Amino acid sequence: MAESPRTPGVIAGRLDAESLQSNFADLHGPLDSHEARVAADRCYFCHDAPCITACPTTIDIPLFIRQIATDTPKAAAKTIFDQNILGGMCARVCPTETLCEEACVREAAEGKPVEIGRLQRFATDTLMSEGTQPYTRAASTGKKIAVVGAGPAGLSCAHRLAMFGHDVTIFDAKEKPGGLNEYGIAAYKSVDNFANNEVTWLLSIGGIEIKQGQALGQDFSLSDIQNQYDAVFLGVGLDGTNKLSVDGASLNHVTDAVEFIADVRQSKDYTDVAVGRNVVVIGGGMTAIDAAVQAKLLGAENVTIAYRRGQENMNASRWEQDLATAKGCQILPHLQPSSIEGNDSTSSITFEYTVTTPDGLKGSGETVTLTADQILMAVGQTLEGQPDGIVLTGGKIQVDSNGRTNIDGIWAGGDCATGGDDLTVTAVAEGRDTAEDIHKQLSVN
Repeated sequence: MAESPRTPGVIAGRLDAESLQSNFADLHGPLDSHEARVAADRCYFCHDAPCITACPTTIDIPLFIRQIATDTPKAAAKTIFDQNILGGMCARVCPTETLCEEACVREAAEGKPVEIGRLQRFATDTLMSEGTQPYTRAASTGKKIAVVGAGPAGLSCAHRLAMFGHDVTIFDAKEKPGGLNEYGIAAYKSVDNFANNEVTWLLSIGGIEIKQGQALGQDFSLSDIQNQYDAVFLGVGLDGTNKLSVDGASLNHVTDAVEFIADVRQSKDYTDVAVGRNVVVIGGGMTAIDAAVQAKLLGAENVTIAYRRGQENMNASRWEQDLATAKGCQILPHLQPSSIEGNDSTSSITFEYTVTTPDGLKGSGETVTLTADQILMAVGQTLEGQPDGIVLTGGKIQVDSNGRTNIDGIWAGGDCATGGDDLTVTAVAEGRDTAEDIHKQLSVN
């Protein structure tokens, strides 16, 4: 087994290739046409459809399910894509259990909702498998828009603008487009290079150029693109990560969970991905869950998720928490890290138990120490840098209800901007709606 060049205690190849292939298989798996029609028949097709209200992109869910039930899945896909051009990925990664499926009348009545997410995947996969999309680009308007960031918000915005006939150039800092969908989603949720294939499909509408390896503030400035384009959309995401401010946090085996997830996602051979024997993940959101589960699937013997508040306060949904425990991870709530001791191959991490008081979260003075040869930090992400002249609120770009920043001609959306949850589906909705406002403004100028 090969050791990590950074951390001697972290080893690649803890499991054989066959076991890893099985562990990282598709989490849910697609429905076949018969299964999809059976699942669709459970829908009540509610007139006031609470599932639509619960969907950030307001997809007409009863309509697309009825279209599946009547054996017209490509029409169902068009219904989905009209509102969410990244409906294929959202069907895989959306926390449907806390959005549309939680609002489903079947959930309230029986505790078992219609499988909206899997039905959405069935429809979108059916159409995308043909390699064509149901949209054509309008005649060129001669207007040029710069989109910074090829993540869900940027791609959604670019596609809608291209539909209107505008010429779009996307600047992205990474080697591959897709943003969070490509680098930040657990590998078992998006198999078979789906994120990259979805981008290729989206770009087939034409009128969109992507320039990779172009980072705002390094390779170009905001003023550069302002002078060259009629409008600018910032969808840069949250590329920075918060750090632990405790002794020992600089040891080599203390790393970002985001970086760990990206390494797994970009690996062509999981036997090359190094993982510790005793892994501790600090955090309570989806990043923490994804990192912990993937560590376990790679062969870690003990994986512990430590969160400073109660388990009911975790940002990760209960379904995701249950997934983690079902895979063998342990969740320990009410723990905040106080120190890390050891060297770059073995160490221990000490936590202080917390209590919730009327004055907020406080340490109790009681501690517990865990052995850890790999510590993954999932304690929040931040906006990397501040675009020139752009006003920030709470560490994010301040925007109004139309996605407009404080500078005329510059819009923003997705995780980097104020106003919504840090979800793929929310970013798609904001990119789409901002594109509509950009088009409206360009049409009157």
